[in-house]
Amino acid sequence: MSAPATAAATEPAPTAAPTGHDGLRWLGRDAWTEAKRHLRIIPRNPELIAFAVAQPVMFTLLFVYVFGGAIEVPGYSDYKQFLLPGIFAQTLTFGSAGTSVGLADDMQKGFIDRLRSLPMAQSAVVIGRTLADLVKNGFSFLVMLLIAFGVGFRFEGGIADAVLATGLLMLFAYALSWVHAVIGLSVKSVEAANSGGFIWMFPMTFVSSAFVDPSSMPGWLQPIAEANPFTKVANASRALYNGLPAGNLPWQSLAWSIGIIVVFGTLATRKFRAVGS
Repeated sequence: MSAPATAAATEPAPTAAPTGHDGLRWLGRDAWTEAKRHLRIIPRNPELIAFAVAQPVMFTLLFVYVFGGAIEVPGYSDYKQFLLPGIFAQTLTFGSAGTSVGLADDMQKGFIDRLRSLPMAQSAVVIGRTLADLVKNGFSFLVMLLIAFGVGFRFEGGIADAVLATGLLMLFAYALSWVHAVIGLSVKSVEAANSGGFIWMFPMTFVSSAFVDPSSMPGWLQPIAEANPFTKVANASRALYNGLPAGNLPWQSLAWSIGIIVVFGTLATRKFRAVGS
């Protein structure tokens, strides 16, 4: 028997992907396996969390103790109660950028090609990456919450509203991870992913209600800030944390997050399947 024939005989046949309920379990198992691969790095590299919260801690101290006395927000006697929900939203938003960098790094090292050759659900690679970043964002949020309590922030609206507010923030950050997934799968280097991941987040977080009321901005900038989905999420969480009427803001935040996941999740999955094909 010739060498090619021998190779063909010994090569395992490709495994067909399960469908239906078994397919979902298969996808969930593979996604969690991939997520654990990224999460195992945290105990060996705790500075990942430290660096993730270093910038928001500096923003908190700067705005509370340097600018806080000069900033007045209608309806808030204490600027900290207005500021900290915006800082939470910004921290989780910036934390979602790890998805683009991580995927670009795996692609650059050729690890994505190895994963594509395995009998696993292909979309599980990206889902696992986004889930791992969601867990890491949760750790960052806990650290920021301790800092916030240390400077005087309180849950004025009660625990239930605080849990709902946190859920909206985490879901929005998870949605943005899918935006970063598309970026990470579209660039050719980690450096490009890092630049492409952050360059649009700065205007999104600063041209918003994160730090000041949009009514204090120039007239032409106000409608942009108010239409910003980041503003919707920040305002919804701020109202819930402070026990203020939230109106339709939680539903608008939820709609934005789900819409972003559907659109960019589809794009990221198609992009991953196209990589190397």
